[in-house]
Amino acid sequence: MVSRAAVGAHYGLRDWLAQRITAIVMAIYTLLLLYALAGMPQVDFVAWRLLFAPQWMKLATLLFVVALCWHAWVGVRNIFMDYVKNGAVRLTLHAMAIAWLIACGAWALQILWRI
Repeated sequence: MVSRAAVGAHYGLRDWLAQRITAIVMAIYTLLLLYALAGMPQVDFVAWRLLFAPQWMKLATLLFVVALCWHAWVGVRNIFMDYVKNGAVRLTLHAMAIAWLIACGAWALQILWRI
């Protein structure tokens, strides 16, 4: 009997689907934002603030930020698992990436709800 150790970033379908779904969410949001910006007569601070004032736009942007962080996490995690062989270094990099993504998400949330 062959014993296979779980090594590398072989999460299969779950990661593949996560990457595709988050990419679709980000693409739809980008098109929505470009459409909204194209309809603005002037892009200045006031117009930008008015664009993000409605609750639906805040929620759409929050969904985009969550999708972006999740997309980035899956990609970075897989790169670390494939190319960083030392377990301690890989764990440290994972922790640093998670901390960075949480900080960026929290910062985006703070910016959105200050508008």
